Amino acid sequence: MSHKWRVDHARSEILSVTPLGSDLDSTRMDELAALLAVARGGSFVAAGRSLLRHPTIVSRRITALEARLGVRLVERTTRQVKLTPAGERLAEQVRLASDALVEAEIEASADAVELRGRLKLAFPSALGRQWLAPLLPEFMRLHPALQIEVDYGERYIDLVAEGFDAAVRVGALRDSRLVAKKLCGHRRVLGASPDYLKRCGEPREPRDLTNHNCICLPAFASFPSWKLKRGNVEETVLAQGSLLANDSLALLEAARQGVGILGGGEWLMARDFAEGALVPVLPDWSFDADGGVFLVRPSVRYAPARVQAFALWLTQHFSNGAPWLRAFKNPT
Repeated sequence: MSHKWRVDHARSEILSVTPLGSDLDSTRMDELAALLAVARGGSFVAAGRSLLRHPTIVSRRITALEARLGVRLVERTTRQVKLTPAGERLAEQVRLASDALVEAEIEASADAVELRGRLKLAFPSALGRQWLAPLLPEFMRLHPALQIEVDYGERYIDLVAEGFDAAVRVGALRDSRLVAKKLCGHRRVLGASPDYLKRCGEPREPRDLTNHNCICLPAFASFPSWKLKRGNVEETVLAQGSLLANDSLALLEAARQGVGILGGGEWLMARDFAEGALVPVLPDWSFDADGGVFLVRPSVRYAPARVQAFALWLTQHFSNGAPWLRAFKNPT
């Protein structure tokens, strides 16, 4: 990577932080680039290394920026460099502006060329097969030169270490290194077959579930308890039953055949509710689920056009709500 590329790139990152029509000279851009590098590197030495400049040059640029703005941006000691609150705010604004500029360029480039290469994705097994797999052919028709590789599974995938471009995840996010966009909310509900309810009766309150055969995914964070919520009222019951499985579709099939009451995502049972294979149980209650359905990526910076195009396409599919709620009338 050339010295000129690094310096020019550092300047280009901060072009958008100065209002249109103002005097954008190279000195001001270099000063802001120095502040951004210090914020990222944590020291003048690290900042100088990233900019291919001597640390004293970086320090002089920060000093000049402070003098021009009339505010201290960096606290200097013999051992460390720390941004002041004003410095942190300015550095964050510079970072956000540079990210927005890069995103705009990527979005523009996605329309300028035919997308090629491999797009490596990870989808949750059941949700992916039910709701995402049927959508993919549309994306493939739009971009016929792309090769798409999809991992359908429930295991946790390290996108960075395993070289994935993007993933769809359900629930709370654990990896702070990822850039996430919430596609929709995540609601868990209860359902059972009409035959089961005819044989065993219909619960009227959450505590009635203790007298029923409850089937659920052990991966639920609260397992073996079911935490149910109605408005501001919360109740917790111990879900006990004759079937445990790590596959949502297997549990769905068991519920269809009258094994018991299934607790799972609304996306899992929406089609069966609409067709009458399952009936909502305690429809005024839902699991106290957190998180949502997210599109996650290792980074939005310098993402290939094919990744950006997929992110925009999938986001548009969720822009009017979750597909399972659009396809079938909400049974609850």
